[in-house]
Amino acid sequence: MPVKTFGSAVYGIEAITITIEVNISGGTKYHIVGLPDKAVSESLLRIESAITNSGYRMPRQKIVVNLAPADIRKEGSSYDLAIAMGILAESQQIESVILDKYLILGEISLSGNILPIKGALPIAIQARKEQFKGIIIPKVNAREAAIVNDLEVYGVETLSEVIDFFNGKKSPKRVIVDTRDEFYHNINNYESNFADVKGQENIKRALEIAAAGGHNVILIGPPGAGKTMLAKRLPSILPPLNLHEALETTKIHSVAGKLAASASLLTIRPFRSPHHTISDVTV
Repeated sequence: MPVKTFGSAVYGIEAITITIEVNISGGTKYHIVGLPDKAVSESLLRIESAITNSGYRMPRQKIVVNLAPADIRKEGSSYDLAIAMGILAESQQIESVILDKYLILGEISLSGNILPIKGALPIAIQARKEQFKGIIIPKVNAREAAIVNDLEVYGVETLSEVIDFFNGKKSPKRVIVDTRDEFYHNINNYESNFADVKGQENIKRALEIAAAGGHNVILIGPPGAGKTMLAKRLPSILPPLNLHEALETTKIHSVAGKLAASASLLTIRPFRSPHHTISDVTV
């Protein structure tokens, strides 16, 4: 009977749970079905090397991996770890009793190391919504996912750690983040502050009025006049983010892969500095 594991796909800033079914039967070829892109189709080659280099056996039989729902396109390499766990469970090299209680995500290197993914926060939010017990995720993304309460988050660095977890030999340390403490401790912690600006009284007054009234601003002047310097410091005099806005901002940065490795929750208003030659289409 096919083994089922669970991963997730991100569309926009929302996540959809993907069921990964693995069946091993007589034959010699590997197949992935369910609208996979090239990165997903190549995953079995990465998985084979990772399983072998971790001291386990890749079955030399026909392996069929189905990513359901099959009418949604699957993109990226974050399904590697869930597929690997399905193959190991179907070949009876790990216990499958609690596999369906966890969402499993991560890209696997040839040596068996677990590499970061994008969209950990919306994935964790969806996992809690669908009442999964926990989520197995790359260690780099663990703090990001752990800001979701009532969800067990385990950050892993190697394939062997995940195998030991499901075999009951050793459990990685659970990552716990106090969301509200993290939010209030770091709120408005800007690197560049409006108070740093000396002189420029007219433009400072204009920016203060714009910030107070929520108005748009256009800065015009020769290179070196301080336009970017002032614009970069404008967020520091805007009203602070509330918790809901911080979560929405963090979700966007999470999906874009712009969160720092040590970051869990964005508590400052973001500033973007596109090149002055940027086109209207790009904007």
